[in-house]
Amino acid sequence: MSGSKTVRSVSLVALAALIAASSPTAPTAQPAYRDGAPTPGACETLGFSSVAEERDSYRGPPQIGRPMPPPPPPRAIRPRPPNTTMLAVPPVESRIEEMVVTGGRSRSSASAADAAKYAPAPYPTRPRVDTERYPAAQANPIKQVVDEPVSTFSVDVDTAAYSNVRRFLTDGRRPPVDAVRVEELVNYFDYGYPAPADRAAPFRPFVAVTPSPWSAQRQVLHVGLQGYDAPRAAQPPLNLVFLIDTSGSMNPEDRLPLARKSLNLLIDQLRPQDRVAMVAYAGSAGAVLAPTGGRQKLKMRCALEALHSGGSTAGGAGLALAYGLARQNFDPEAVNRVILVTDGDFNVGVADPAKLKDFVAEQRKTGVYLSVYGYGRGNYNDVMMQTLAQNGNGTAAYVDTLNEARKLFRDDFTASLFPIADDVKIQVEFNPAVVSEYRLIGYETRMLAREDFNNDRVDAGEVGAGASVTALYEITPTGAAPSSDPLRYGARTPPRPSEGREIAFLKVRYKLPGGRTSHLMERPIGARDVYDRIDAAPEPARWALAVAGFGQKLRGDPRLEDRFGWPQVAALAQGARGEDPFGLRAEFVQLVRNADTARSVNE
Repeated sequence: MSGSKTVRSVSLVALAALIAASSPTAPTAQPAYRDGAPTPGACETLGFSSVAEERDSYRGPPQIGRPMPPPPPPRAIRPRPPNTTMLAVPPVESRIEEMVVTGGRSRSSASAADAAKYAPAPYPTRPRVDTERYPAAQANPIKQVVDEPVSTFSVDVDTAAYSNVRRFLTDGRRPPVDAVRVEELVNYFDYGYPAPADRAAPFRPFVAVTPSPWSAQRQVLHVGLQGYDAPRAAQPPLNLVFLIDTSGSMNPEDRLPLARKSLNLLIDQLRPQDRVAMVAYAGSAGAVLAPTGGRQKLKMRCALEALHSGGSTAGGAGLALAYGLARQNFDPEAVNRVILVTDGDFNVGVADPAKLKDFVAEQRKTGVYLSVYGYGRGNYNDVMMQTLAQNGNGTAAYVDTLNEARKLFRDDFTASLFPIADDVKIQVEFNPAVVSEYRLIGYETRMLAREDFNNDRVDAGEVGAGASVTALYEITPTGAAPSSDPLRYGARTPPRPSEGREIAFLKVRYKLPGGRTSHLMERPIGARDVYDRIDAAPEPARWALAVAGFGQKLRGDPRLEDRFGWPQVAALAQGARGEDPFGLRAEFVQLVRNADTARSVNE
C-alpha cells in the first residue's frame, strides 16, 4: 500500500479545519491552565453537553455468575468544542485506502437502524473464554550448536500476557496455553540492572549463567539490557492521539469505564508542551477532540466523559483517522504516537489482521508509532493486539485493573511513551567447545533470520526510556547428556576445549530514535559470568528463573522435570523477592499459589 493512498484516507481539508483552533502557530493567545473534575457544568462551558453519569471506582472484573446490568441505549458521540469540526469516516468494505472523506464534508455516524442492529447484548453471566483469540506459537526447539550456533531475535518489552494471565488466575482458572508468552511475563518486572550513563549508548548489558532449576545438568544464560532513562524535563514533547473503541462490546465496567480512568491517569502526566487529540469509533469513526495543549486537561477529561458505547466496531476506519490527525500535527522534535484502547474485536470494515498489519507498518515509516492497550474479557482479541503493536513500533499491554493502569500510565509512563532506541535486535553466538545445545525461552513470535541482524531494513522492537529487556537461554554444557543422540553419519566434530573458554558472544544492534543507521554493542560471555549455585546468583537472575519457570509450567512445557513443581517455583520466587515497593513480586508469589489450585480453562 503506498503512502500517498493512506494519506488520502482522511481529508486533509477537513483535518485542517479540525486542528485550526488549537494549532501552535495560531495567532490566539495561549489559554490559561485549566484542570479539575469534569462536572456537567464545567464541561458545558467547554462545549461538551453529554457527560456520563458518575460511576464507582473500578475494583476489578465482575464476579462470575453475577450479571452486568444492561447497557444504555447507544448514543452518537456529540461533544463538539467551540471552533472544531466533527469529522466522521464511513465504514469501509474492503481496503483501508478506500476510506475517503470526499470534499472535506463529514458524513453522519451510524444510523438509528445500524445502531439497533449492532446494539450490545448484556454482559454474559460467565465469560465465553473460547471466543478469545491468541497467536498460536510453538515453543522454540532445542538447537545443536555445531549446526546452528547463532540465535537472533527482536526484543519484546510488551507486558500484555502477564496481566492477562493474572486475570485468569485471579478468577481461579488457568489461562489458555497460547495466552502465555513467557518473555512478556519475565519482562513485566523491574530487575534493577545497572543503568547506562549516556543517551548516546542507551543500553548497558547484564549477564549471568546459573544452574537450571528445572533440568539437571543444564544451565540458564540470563541476558539483560537496561535502557537509559533521561530526566522527565529533558524528554521531548508528546503529540498523542487517543483512539478509543466505543463500540457496544466496550460497555462493561472493565472496558470503556476502566479505559476512561486509565487515560485520565495519562492526562495527569502531561506537560504544557504536550498535545492530545481524540478519536472515537463504533459503527463509524469521528474526531471528538482537536489537538489540545497540556494546559487544557479539563477539556480532555470532559471529552473522555462524553464517550458512550454502542454499535459495531469499525477499527480500521478509526486507525485511518487517528493516523491522519497525528500526521496533521506531526512534530519532528516530538514523540508522535497513536494510543489505541480496545478489546480488539474489530467487526466492521477492514478487520483482517494481515491488511491492518500492512497499514500500520506503512504508517510507522511516517514517524507515527502505535501503542495498544487491551481491555475486557470473553471476546478479547489478542491476535489483533499483537499484530498492531508489533508492526506499529509500539508496545502492547493489557489493563485488567485500575492498579495496572497506574503502573502503565503513571509508574512506567516514560518507558511506555518515550523511545530511546528503535529496531533493537539481539544475537547470541554459542561456542561449540563449551555449549552443545541451547533453546531460547519465549520470543517465539519475535524470531529473526541470522542475516536479518545486519539488515537495517528489517523492523524490530522499540525500547522506551528506563525500560529493561530480559532474555533467557537454557544451555547444555559439553560433557552433559544431550537431548538427542549424536549423528552416526556426517557428524561434525566440535572444537576442542583448548580453542577457547568463552561460553558465547553477545551482540546488540539498535537505531537511535528517528535514525536510519544502526549501532552495534558487543560483549563476550565467559567464566566470570558463571555462578555454580542458584542461591549464589544475583537477585535479578534468581527472580527471572522463577518467572520463567512459572510461565513454562503454565504452557505445559515437557522440558521441565517433574521435580520442579509449583511449590518449587514459589520457593524460588520467595528467595528472590528483594525490595518490593509496589507489592508486584508478592502478588506474583500469590499467583503461583493460585496456579497450583486453579482449574483448567475448559472446566
